[in-house]
Amino acid sequence: MRTLPLWTVGLIAALTPTLAFAQAPVTVGPNGEPATPVAEIELTDAEVAQIREGGYTAAFAWHELYDWSGAVAQGAKDEFERLGVEVVAETDAGFDAARQQADVETVMALDPTILISLPIDPSAGTSTYAAALDGGARIVFIDNAAAGLAHGEDYVTTVSADLVGIGEKTAQAMADALGGEGQVGYIFHDADFHVTNLRDSAFKWLIENEYDGIDIVAEAGMADPARIEDIASAMLTQNPDLDGLYVPWAEPATGVLSVLRQLGRTDIKIVTIDLNEPAGLDMVSGGSIAALIADEAYNIGVYAARAAAADLLGHDVDPFLVVDALIVEPDTVAEGWQQSLGRAAPDSVLNAQ
Repeated sequence: MRTLPLWTVGLIAALTPTLAFAQAPVTVGPNGEPATPVAEIELTDAEVAQIREGGYTAAFAWHELYDWSGAVAQGAKDEFERLGVEVVAETDAGFDAARQQADVETVMALDPTILISLPIDPSAGTSTYAAALDGGARIVFIDNAAAGLAHGEDYVTTVSADLVGIGEKTAQAMADALGGEGQVGYIFHDADFHVTNLRDSAFKWLIENEYDGIDIVAEAGMADPARIEDIASAMLTQNPDLDGLYVPWAEPATGVLSVLRQLGRTDIKIVTIDLNEPAGLDMVSGGSIAALIADEAYNIGVYAARAAAADLLGHDVDPFLVVDALIVEPDTVAEGWQQSLGRAAPDSVLNAQ
């Protein structure tokens, strides 16, 4: 049987969430690009001084602003301040693709040198970012590159996380929470979104191939996070003996918490991704959430800004840069929050320990 290259396997799984990996997954970019650690992007003191003298400006066209993207934004702002780059605009599209296109057009009226953005609809890349391309802005994408744009010509790079590393840590946390054995329900993001598809698929592959005592006995796709309570209720009704639940990120996980509380189920452990106050509070209070897996969101922003500066200096920047992932548990919540989001955990979380 012909063996697929690792990058191809990762790309196929990312594009098709329900397709199993043929072999151990690896982190790749949205177009199959190999991952490069962000630490390889460095600037000398002389290069920082050169950027500071350049009179450059930057703008952000966000998909939506919340805990995670706010931390990315803050990391970029802090790095731009170090580099003497003025931030002239920041927009929040509220996860509306048409609005994001209008936002790009609005901020480009200010003629920024750099544009940082996470595309809501990567397939509409040439139309969403037409104003930025026409205006000559150096574009740095977060998580997803827009389709139809060429790396090194139309955009500088995409900065994301070690997505398979997140899947690995999520599987490890689930195994630890269940003592190495149990039945798990797997709720995956049922949409063509590279980041969540690869994280979800990596978790599933690792549980099925590296944790013999744990079985995924129920699966359900979540296309609309607003339906998470219905999805979780149906899964638990059909599978009352579940020991654990995988939920693709923290916002819908809080909806699953509501269902468990309504059912009086304190025996089921949840493992999910990203940090937010309700999930962190439940975890440190001994609730259903056993662990939160996070990426270094603040550093995604830092290195997005630094990559843009490196490009302005004429350096070649690899197409897909990644930060590390970490497991945040009750006894590491203070350190984990700081490492991931670049700020202290909420007082409610810290005081509940």
